[in-house]
Amino acid sequence: MSESDKHEKILTRLAQQHIETQSWGYVSTGTRFKVFNTPGTPRDVWEKIDDAALVHRLTGVAPSVALHIPWDQVDDYGRLSDYAKKEGLVIGSISPNLFQDDDYKFGSLTNLDPKIRRKAIDHSIEVVDVMRSVGSTQMSMWLADGTNYPGQADFRRRRHFLREGLQEIYAALDEDMTMVLEYKLFEPAFYHTDIADWGQSLSFCQKLGDRAKVLVDLGHHALGVNIEHIVATLLDENRLGGFDLNGKKYADDDLFVGAINPYELFLIAVELVGGEDDADPRVAETARNVLYKIDQCAMIEDKIPAMLRSVTAMQAAFAKALLVDRAALSAAQEAGDVVTANEVLTEAYETDVRPLLRRLRERQGVVADPLGAYRDSEDRKQRISERVGTPAGW
Repeated sequence: MSESDKHEKILTRLAQQHIETQSWGYVSTGTRFKVFNTPGTPRDVWEKIDDAALVHRLTGVAPSVALHIPWDQVDDYGRLSDYAKKEGLVIGSISPNLFQDDDYKFGSLTNLDPKIRRKAIDHSIEVVDVMRSVGSTQMSMWLADGTNYPGQADFRRRRHFLREGLQEIYAALDEDMTMVLEYKLFEPAFYHTDIADWGQSLSFCQKLGDRAKVLVDLGHHALGVNIEHIVATLLDENRLGGFDLNGKKYADDDLFVGAINPYELFLIAVELVGGEDDADPRVAETARNVLYKIDQCAMIEDKIPAMLRSVTAMQAAFAKALLVDRAALSAAQEAGDVVTANEVLTEAYETDVRPLLRRLRERQGVVADPLGAYRDSEDRKQRISERVGTPAGW
């Protein structure tokens, strides 16, 4: 295949990329000590959708926005969905909130009190109704349940409560709906978390059914964990449901994507691209249906620029992964040529894909430099001047 044909194939694949931004990424968030507001921050869900729509217009690859209930609660979800469509978006995955109510101090689905467990289940089932109202087919589930001290609770008893609650919620989903189940090593529970890693999430999903899949948050791992290996394993098990995309230096930092370790992001993309072309049709289908959701918290940075930075970082990672010479890589692996195999990956990673992405954006009819275009735009100035008052937040 000629270099021109290869680039044409890559451009075609990149044009199909779908990166979901999340409503809470556009609002005021912060550390445990302080929330810092920035000018032009949305004040409600309607303005969050406005910002998500702008990011899509600038990048061409972010056509859906994730919601979080009750952060994005409205009286008329049909009207909200229609508004999103008018702005060129669809409502994507939706998350229930099982961690910001006083009742959940000692757990939600794992709480000893059956009334509180019932409350958490009922809220999640209400979110299924919201999904029906807006046409969403994915529930993104994360809960903060865990303990802070040895002896605080019975691990297995909590696990049984959790399985029972998830089974009832899963049963409430329509046949075209899936649940992606997240995990987290620690925080806010520091002794144990009830779903602490990908294996625990997978074990629950296997008990729930085929439409329950694991969601991988890039920040929810111990230092040094090989995330690309986890991704490959979940692809092979047909249980990779999606990603919460962000960056980290230490733990769940929720920095913008690729900010700390873009090479890791590239290696993850290498596994995903390989999965899409896998000879096993089940693996290929799993890879092609992965949810790519941004999950970052703009703590000190402006929201839209941070989101643009994340979306374009994902584009670059996939462009580089698509440049990998798979035939040469396979030949080096078969020959046991460790150095050449690594060199094949390095060559793709070190390629400057910015000219390729500019060609892509030209074809899509969007600006060549999304971040640069926004910095001095009237859209930015208008948001700063008009959005006066209390910004939306957690």
